[in-house]
Amino acid sequence: MSDTIIQGREQADQAAAMRFAENKQFTQIVYILQLVSLVIGITAIVGIVMNYIKLGEVRGTMLESHFRWQIRTFWFSLLWSVIGLILSFVMVGFLVLLAAVVWWIYRAVKGLIYLNDGRAMYVK
Repeated sequence: MSDTIIQGREQADQAAAMRFAENKQFTQIVYILQLVSLVIGITAIVGIVMNYIKLGEVRGTMLESHFRWQIRTFWFSLLWSVIGLILSFVMVGFLVLLAAVVWWIYRAVKGLIYLNDGRAMYVK
């Protein structure tokens, strides 16, 4: 009887480990989509949609912090890009747009590094 319970737990642990590995790979794909969006903008939208679809699956795991990091990166970059576009009529906007792009790259690269190191992002 106890062997059956132990085997059941081992199978559950293996299934959980496989789900985590799949979700980690998924998270990595979203970071890559964020970086590719600098050339092909639509991939940022694909990435954010993917985040919202899978967010429930990663709740309570280290990956949730990465999802929140990715979601905030998207929305704040969108905000600063809109502000930069508006301000581009007075020439200051180009600096805002440049800062938004640099920030976007920084957050995607930092997220990938933390993800590969198995560390959570600090999201408040």
